[in-house]
Amino acid sequence: MSRFAEIFADRPVLADGAMGTLLNARGVFTNRSYDELNLSDPNLILGIHEEYLQAGAEILETNTFGANRFRLTRHGLGAKVEEINAAGVRLARQAVERLKERQGGEAWVAGAVGPLGVRLEPLGKTGLDEARAAFAEQIGILKKSGVDLLIVETMPALNEAREALEAAKAVAPELPVLVMVTVDDESECLDGSSAAQAAALLTEWGAGAVGVNCSTGPATVLTAIEQMRAATALPLAAMPNAGMPRAVDGRNIYLCSPEYMASFARKAIAAGVQIVGGCCGTTPNHIRAMRQAIRAIDEQAHVAGKDATPEVSKETPPAPLAQRSRLGAMIAEGKFITMVEFVPPRGIDCAKEIEGAALMARLGVDAIDVYDAAQASARMSGQSLCIQIQQHTGMETILHYTCRDRNLLSIQSDLLGSSSIGLRNILCVTGDPPRQGNYPDASAVFDVDSIGLVNIARRLNHGLDIGSNSIGASTNFTIGVAANPGVPDLENELRRFAYKVEAGAEYVITQAVFDLRLLEEFLERIKDHRIPAIAGIWPLTSLRNAEYMKNDLRVAMPEEIMLRMAQAETPEAARAEGIKIAQEMLAAVRPLVQGVQVSAPFGDYETAAEVIASALPAGKSGKG
Repeated sequence: MSRFAEIFADRPVLADGAMGTLLNARGVFTNRSYDELNLSDPNLILGIHEEYLQAGAEILETNTFGANRFRLTRHGLGAKVEEINAAGVRLARQAVERLKERQGGEAWVAGAVGPLGVRLEPLGKTGLDEARAAFAEQIGILKKSGVDLLIVETMPALNEAREALEAAKAVAPELPVLVMVTVDDESECLDGSSAAQAAALLTEWGAGAVGVNCSTGPATVLTAIEQMRAATALPLAAMPNAGMPRAVDGRNIYLCSPEYMASFARKAIAAGVQIVGGCCGTTPNHIRAMRQAIRAIDEQAHVAGKDATPEVSKETPPAPLAQRSRLGAMIAEGKFITMVEFVPPRGIDCAKEIEGAALMARLGVDAIDVYDAAQASARMSGQSLCIQIQQHTGMETILHYTCRDRNLLSIQSDLLGSSSIGLRNILCVTGDPPRQGNYPDASAVFDVDSIGLVNIARRLNHGLDIGSNSIGASTNFTIGVAANPGVPDLENELRRFAYKVEAGAEYVITQAVFDLRLLEEFLERIKDHRIPAIAGIWPLTSLRNAEYMKNDLRVAMPEEIMLRMAQAETPEAARAEGIKIAQEMLAAVRPLVQGVQVSAPFGDYETAAEVIASALPAGKSGKG
């Protein structure tokens, strides 16, 4: 049954991505059978298959992940097992045939077989013989309908994986079978078996290839694959989720970017994986980026095989960090950095902001950090305000750049334009969802998240676009990211921060800090991938402002600070107390970080100046 090397000619092969994610995005509720859509909405399924083929997928999985008797019976569809599975194969085959007709391309149709969705003995009441019979029924239909291979995927336990594999050997012995398990954060199967044990046993039981899919994201899957490589000589497959989902506008959005998935593909192939693809949260955009990564690997191998042809690099490396911008020089030299955060105006007049920047220049502030579409509101572009501040005051600026409103083409265009007009510092952020702003019905693009944005910026810094095409020169950005030490799910924040650093982040600005203990814990937890940290400082203006930040923005706010603001009897007293708290926090964080960013609440630049003034004289002398 080990014929994968023969089929794929011992080269990296790209599988498709998620089906359910795209169906959900197109209005199909999660409580219905996705597999039944093979019958009731075949054009929808066919269209998704064709999108993946256009993105470069070479293995197309049938829409039959849940088309076993147990799962279908739950939806009242137990009598349609054969009809649904046969239709799933027919639609995938039709998409492949259309590809051949239009482009002359080729792809394999893989019969997708998921877990039964029931507990097997001894933990459940379903017998192993019943499980094997259900798998045999589905696999027999897939074989008869004409699949090229079988993919048994997302197996939570090895006993269930074995029953599926034994069923395949019995009813479809001529078909190659790839068996993939799903793993937890510790890279262990959900029954407690290690990835290495899974690979060894599946090899012994007769799988043609083994691997890992779904799980908590690329990093976990890569760790499990490395363990499997040491335990089996079979071809390996890796098809992770696009990270852990995050709730955006009432939907679970997977925010691992196409660029990050492409990076994963390169690492997985280097680790010995032959078949890569995506699971939950991945889209044709992710698969397209992975195709580009594989194509680059193929080209490098081709060039390496020609002894007489020297390797040619299209890259244009960036200048050393100290030469890219004044901010870059201060980061490289370890100097304490002072910034003030500005929010662009709602109209076209930015005289107030320019006057505020001139005030900061007179004080000796190092840089102005310009927000991009704060709170998902319609304002002057951050890029425009940045360039006007630089032109009128000579202050260096940092451009916040969000992913929410731009697709991959727009992101690259904007960043190229920013570099060409002299903006050298960017802060890569995902962006607030539109429902938080004045236009809740506006579309959110989210082609990539902040991790993907860092990847794009880093590639542009090396003179390459996301398709590995030369842009002729480096954009020479100093690349920053944001982090929130007080977020409720700190583990996810730390995991994403590590991804950002791996992608190319060179400094980090934190959300407003009111609880020193949380900042200290965060800095301790990131010590293995530490980059210069700049602490956010927000001068509170009132008790209502403190309540808004605590309850609406989910900023960690100690009760002591809430009490101090509550005791201020007048607006003037509240403002003074907010400034005092901010100055105290600035003094407390100074020994821990390489800089501070003070926000100007509601455009009150005098307040920001009063807070940051205490840091300026010592700030010019070196490290904090």
